[in-house]
Amino acid sequence: MKKMRKCFICIIMTIALILSVTACSSDDDDIVQDGPGTKQEIDNNQSSNNSGKDSDKQNSDNGQKSDNTDTDAGQKNDVTDNTNSQDNNGSENSQGGNTAQNDDFSDLSKNIKMSVNGKTGDITISRRSLPSQNSGDPEGWTIFVYLCATALESKYGMGTGDLAEMLDAAASNKVRFVVQTGGTKQWQNQVIDTSKSQRYLVQNEDIQLVDEGKTVNMGDAESLKDFLVWGLDNYSSQHIGLILWNHGGGSITRVCFDETNDWDSLDLKDLDEALAGALNGTGKRFDFIGFDACLMGTIETANILTTYADYMYGSEETEPGSGWDYTEIGSYLASHPDADGAALGEVVANTYYAACEYEGDEMGATLSIIDLSKIDALLTSFNAFAKDMYEAGDNYDNRADMVRTISKVDNFGGNNKTEGYTNMVDLGGLIDSCSSYSNNAAAAKKALEDAVIYKVSGYMHEGASGLSTYYPLSVQGSEELSIFGNVCVSPYYLSFVDRQNSMGTGGSWETEYDDDTWFDDDDYWDWGYDDDDYEYWDDYWDYLDGYETTGESPFITFANEPGVDDDGIYWFELDDDGWYAAADVYAVVYQLSEDGQDIIEIGDTYDINGDWESGIFYDNFDGYWLSLPDGQNLATYIVDTTDEYILYTSPISLNGYDTNLRIRQY
Repeated sequence: MKKMRKCFICIIMTIALILSVTACSSDDDDIVQDGPGTKQEIDNNQSSNNSGKDSDKQNSDNGQKSDNTDTDAGQKNDVTDNTNSQDNNGSENSQGGNTAQNDDFSDLSKNIKMSVNGKTGDITISRRSLPSQNSGDPEGWTIFVYLCATALESKYGMGTGDLAEMLDAAASNKVRFVVQTGGTKQWQNQVIDTSKSQRYLVQNEDIQLVDEGKTVNMGDAESLKDFLVWGLDNYSSQHIGLILWNHGGGSITRVCFDETNDWDSLDLKDLDEALAGALNGTGKRFDFIGFDACLMGTIETANILTTYADYMYGSEETEPGSGWDYTEIGSYLASHPDADGAALGEVVANTYYAACEYEGDEMGATLSIIDLSKIDALLTSFNAFAKDMYEAGDNYDNRADMVRTISKVDNFGGNNKTEGYTNMVDLGGLIDSCSSYSNNAAAAKKALEDAVIYKVSGYMHEGASGLSTYYPLSVQGSEELSIFGNVCVSPYYLSFVDRQNSMGTGGSWETEYDDDTWFDDDDYWDWGYDDDDYEYWDDYWDYLDGYETTGESPFITFANEPGVDDDGIYWFELDDDGWYAAADVYAVVYQLSEDGQDIIEIGDTYDINGDWESGIFYDNFDGYWLSLPDGQNLATYIVDTTDEYILYTSPISLNGYDTNLRIRQY
């Protein structure tokens, strides 16, 4: 620690019942990566504006995880070309909750129907039935890997590394990986052809090219559907899994970004359409669908996948680029070909966490195994909880308290000034934070615990529940909320979010909010997306685009204006309206340049004394700051605070790449 020579602070209010709305610049690059070699990608035109945090990750020549940043295809088992063709192998079910069974699913593009009765608040869920077992197929496992390799391969060779891990798995005639390649500008091996879309069979320590064609857009739902229909027709087994391999951004920011097609990617609607197409074309059901990608372990994702699979594997937090351990996955199945999706899920989670420990990345790691047969029960109980939460928010005091407590809930993907905002928060934490306002909170938490049958997490997320959900910590524009509106699992939770935004950008605390927007003339809300409604919903959320962030909210008002007291201490006192509007108070620290002509922001701090009961806040900054050995002050921003430590992030340049360094201060 080095004491600053020149600094001053100012107190910045973040707004509780108003969102900090940041417009996305069209001049920015479409994609800002979350650090070299992390499996997170943010599309500025979709929502957040993340810059990175994780250091370079890569697979070493012996197939293990290491920190090398420029390896080729020289793993323990080289990826070699073998173009011999592989011979082809050639009732309504309740999922839980209030599930209706005999709905008409003649519209094959939608395989889930969910509605809420606005008069009673009751939710009804029905899903297209699928086979309970893929009978008649060969014994064992086929795992389909949709390997949209993107910059993780072209820059770091991580797709090549994971293919080598598959080759290193124990030999078995009952286990195979079927891989579609694409989405990258350059493969870091001499086998896969970047100019073609190719499909490989990896089995018995061998890799065979079994199909190829013109390059396809891996961010297009049709490409995923075609791969699955082809794969299930030719390589089905009694147990089948699907892994989506690439960057991920959570419920609203998509997965599988194709760097050769303007970073096009798959949103949850695209996943639903692709999986529906595979179902309608083959009648197959997946034992699991997993994401070797960041941030996809969400309740909104689980809702989509429940129709098509028994289990979901996903991480609430970002993943290091090295990702899952395919050698351990394949070897486990070689010795346990009859394992179910739950047993395999534990292996995937444990070996992933072990790989993170090997790399030194375990502190923020998460991975959850979700029993999708329990999701409809969770949706039912969460809707009842959300109804209580929304109705309690009619009271100003309650609403202010809920927003303040939610803002402290464990969140994922950064959600700070330098790393950007994914707006994904822990679902269990959200329920706990508002539990005093709902008689249904305990039931919702129990349903969540029943659905999450196994999970691993590092110390930064020790209390993570296993599933996250979208919550607007800082909204980046109208499209973000428009996307969420189409995948949100409860109209009452959507109303809670919308009220927080709409009253903060154009209304007032006295404005009475009406949730009738989401309900039809018969007082029913229907889940999901409808292409005919897209333009309407886009227009609805336009109120966000017209909101100008000035740094001085009209809702933050004072009984005593900010100023310096007789002892030279900066302070202020909120009045009643300002108290309702303020979610948090922290200090932003600036340093004067050497010539005294410029003001340089170097981070934020909670070195303040505050009392929410009285609304009085005082500066408590002591003038000391984190610095480098040469005396240069290091820009640091708060990520999280606990009773034991404060976690900071610092924007740095590492090996020529802009990323972020995480620092823990005890």
